Amino acid sequence: MAPPIAAAASASDGGIEENAMAILDTFGVKDSRDLHDDRAAFLEAVRSGCLSGDKPSSPSWRMYNAVFQILQSSSSLELTIASFHLLMELGKQYPRVYLTNSGPHQAVVIDKESWSPFLLGNNALYGEIGGNTSRLDHLFDSSRFLLLVEDMVEAANGKDTNNGLKHVENMVMFKYLVSTLEADFLPRQIAYKESLDWSILRESLLNVLLASRKLVFKTLVMKCISFLNQCHREVEDNLSSKEDYPKSASDLDSSLAFSSLVLEREVLLSVQKLFIMVINLDLIRKEADKLGRTSRSDGFRNPILEVVLDELSYNTTNLSSVLLAFVEWKSKLEIILLYFSRYYVKPAVRTRRSDNSQQDLTVESVLSLFSAATSAKAIVKNMHPDNAQLFLAHTYQVCLSIQGDSSKNTDATQMIGATLLQISCKFVSAFQNLRKMNPNIEISPFEKEALFTAATLTRKLQNE
Repeated sequence: MAPPIAAAASASDGGIEENAMAILDTFGVKDSRDLHDDRAAFLEAVRSGCLSGDKPSSPSWRMYNAVFQILQSSSSLELTIASFHLLMELGKQYPRVYLTNSGPHQAVVIDKESWSPFLLGNNALYGEIGGNTSRLDHLFDSSRFLLLVEDMVEAANGKDTNNGLKHVENMVMFKYLVSTLEADFLPRQIAYKESLDWSILRESLLNVLLASRKLVFKTLVMKCISFLNQCHREVEDNLSSKEDYPKSASDLDSSLAFSSLVLEREVLLSVQKLFIMVINLDLIRKEADKLGRTSRSDGFRNPILEVVLDELSYNTTNLSSVLLAFVEWKSKLEIILLYFSRYYVKPAVRTRRSDNSQQDLTVESVLSLFSAATSAKAIVKNMHPDNAQLFLAHTYQVCLSIQGDSSKNTDATQMIGATLLQISCKFVSAFQNLRKMNPNIEISPFEKEALFTAATLTRKLQNE
């Protein structure tokens, strides 16, 4: 349980704000040789006054804004990383949203007066900022968040000529914003599970961000997928030729080039976190709809899984990167089963049912379809055999992960629908059928490893 949050004005009461802000007398002055040192000293002053000592004081709006502006326009790798870490530590020390014990349940506490990097919806402006929105143009609304993702994609694709420090700053910014969304969302999610009060999540930063008319949700998802695809290719290329990487960054300092590569891997995790949060938000919204807790004011947005599946259906080059991005087994299995449900021939009786037919589709039923020659041919007719192999290998990988997870629940059992022995047998049979239909089909190292594991486990489990 997080400690209660101090009032935003407490920092100025002790003179900490005045002392820290005085360091930034040259803040905004161009070509100042001392600007870098002043900003570094300011960050250290904020850290000392707000995080160190026996009685640290919470930072004011002005102090938060100054640190955030340094993150956006520091023109220094050192200051970018330092301001990012400081903001992350301040967020943990002075959370905007946290849980507290309330009787037998946990209740969520939201400090609406605390600083946030987002300016969304009809958020009221508190404290010394008041209603002066001109002083908030550095904060992020929905459209600016989308532009940030688009800038990252352009830089990752090599289309942005300024592919150095600015790209690093954008990735660090994205990582921080996603962390802020997560810190706001997760406590609300826990509180919702206990209260089923949709309003808790209706007012979350994530829901307000995605519900804005300024943001085209489909574009955001497609840009994130594009970034995933590009970064996975770069990581694979650099892993296969480590010596060539520094040469490809001739215009950059070696530390900047290394930071860019490391950050791309970390931002991949941030994209995964964002996708998982949106998936969970969609599931909660669906449940709230059934309970009659939503209203017309909540608007409408296509679930992220539908958007992802549409993109994968029309752009198969992104299949591998998206499947690698979803490391959480339930979300990954949902994508896989939904994808297969689009390509197998459904019995006519299923069209008369009210529920979606993919709800009946399990890993076992998918493998059964590929294990039978007739149904396998029908699916491959619509789905390229290479894609079928890729999805089957990832499906088996998820099953193995679930088998080794001690925390697995009934959802896993229902979505798999069979024992590991049965799944392993049918996985081998499915690949044998695909090879019969396409003798010249290539099998990737990942698929070979999955097939070898399945064959080995089949023999082992049959002899037990």
